[in-house]
Amino acid sequence: MTTTTPETPLDVLRSGTVIPAHVLSLTEDLRIDERRQRALTRYYLDAGVGGIAVGVHTTQFGIRAAGMYADVLRLAAETTRAWTARPVALVAGVTGDTAQAIDEAETAAGLGYTSALVNVAAWRGRPESDIVAHVSAVGEVMPVMGFALLPEVGGFHLSRAFWRELASLPSVVGIKLAPFDRYRTLDIVGGVVDARAEERITLYTGNDDHIVLDLLQPFRIPRDGEQVTVRIRGGLLGHWSVWTKRAVEQFARIRAVPDDAAVPADLLALDSAVTDANGAVYDARNAFAGCIPGCHEVLRRQGLFAGTWCLDPDETLSPGQLDEIDRVIREHPDLTDDEFVAAGLERWLA
Repeated sequence: MTTTTPETPLDVLRSGTVIPAHVLSLTEDLRIDERRQRALTRYYLDAGVGGIAVGVHTTQFGIRAAGMYADVLRLAAETTRAWTARPVALVAGVTGDTAQAIDEAETAAGLGYTSALVNVAAWRGRPESDIVAHVSAVGEVMPVMGFALLPEVGGFHLSRAFWRELASLPSVVGIKLAPFDRYRTLDIVGGVVDARAEERITLYTGNDDHIVLDLLQPFRIPRDGEQVTVRIRGGLLGHWSVWTKRAVEQFARIRAVPDDAAVPADLLALDSAVTDANGAVYDARNAFAGCIPGCHEVLRRQGLFAGTWCLDPDETLSPGQLDEIDRVIREHPDLTDDEFVAAGLERWLA
């Protein structure tokens, strides 16, 4: 991977970076709260992220049926360009059948987005060759990122052979690994190596249950009698939509460790703390049913959000989830960034 300073948003994406999955700020009557939506983007940028993902699961898939998709993407793009001059990778979630995905990709490309994160949940049960062709069609519009989404939130598992074929597409610049499954994670990494695409495709962790170790560990995959070493170079995570300043700091510490160096014990121990915090916010004990309102609750406590409202009335905090969030804040205060948010909140909301 290049070590030079990224000059373009695509350079940033290829280098590996912190990309929070942007959540959606709503008013109580379920309209976009544009003031707080822009404030959240400014928070992410001031926290030091290298990219922002919009229109993804954490943004709520319901924005499409509600006619909000283009507006939400526009707000993030406009706010980013107005707030900072540095290159920021903007990733747009696209979903649905090929016609819908192409339409969404064209919208994103027209707004200056860097890449499309292609969610293929709608293709469950279809031949894997059809799914590869679908992603290829989106790739004719703009660079794409592959996406392995865990089944609990609508995804399904795909084979190593699928990931080999996907990684062979020249339009694929990255893959987000989010199966929350070590065996399936190895399938994806192995598929990229099989395609001889490990230098061209940047791997991003979306495994919220294994964030720190995903970024620290080398993967060694046999190929042609040799061991190919591959690393996950960035993260595109709903968990990073909150306490983002700390995520950027943790990422910087991880990237400062040379690839061939021993990993400090405190960094290894950080993995379990981050996973514990994610378990509360993402509502792991209830199969992630409260993951989006869990993120909203953290932002509400900090003053960035006015409430935890979701487009789907069934998406609410789970019983006991508030207690769990209280616990992880109490037990892991070093993972929160309340002071940073308090110092910038008035400016971001202005």
